[in-house]
Amino acid sequence: MFVRALFLLLLALNLGGACWLLFAHHPQSGRAATDPGVPKLALLSERDGGDAADAELATAPESKADLANDQCRTLGPFPTQADTRAAMNALTPLTKRIRTRETRAPQTRGYWVYLPAMPNREQALGTARTLSQKGVRDYYVVTAGDQQNTISLGLFRDQGNAERRRAEIAALGFTPQVNTRTEDLPAYWLDYALAGSEPLDWRRRVTAQRDLREDAIDCF
Repeated sequence: MFVRALFLLLLALNLGGACWLLFAHHPQSGRAATDPGVPKLALLSERDGGDAADAELATAPESKADLANDQCRTLGPFPTQADTRAAMNALTPLTKRIRTRETRAPQTRGYWVYLPAMPNREQALGTARTLSQKGVRDYYVVTAGDQQNTISLGLFRDQGNAERRRAEIAALGFTPQVNTRTEDLPAYWLDYALAGSEPLDWRRRVTAQRDLREDAIDCF
């Protein structure tokens, strides 16, 4: 029984293989790969014989001697990233290399005129009453924090105005002080490399020129 079933299975497989060889579709060996009138696709390296790859290497990398002739400068500080980007767009065509750099540095935010802290609140309030009696209206007694019992006499953006306020209060018999208020703020710079010794006339191209300076730096 088993032998008979095996014979029938092998017979069926042979018949199936014969039918596939007889009726299966085979592509014509001479048929074109594309339709008539349609150009054949070709790789760039096949079409140009590798010229594209050679073109990428046509410009040789700079030697150490070439790099030694570069001069590198930094320009700044710019107050905002937008100012830095605008200057970078203007100067990029004139430089060999250019990059942005961010630093943080203390910058003056104003000037505070004040009377130093009194030993206690009662004495601070007494001094404030004396100021009022002498015609001073613009003051404030600090009631909490590190400057408690200090009498604030004003915040000024301009140092000259702060000094005039100090002199005004000192003329009334007090000993006011001026404290410069600083804060660590970001500053933005442009570092760039130039070929040869010709300077870069950045003043003609950079719109925001206030407080900018150009310094020599080590090349990057």
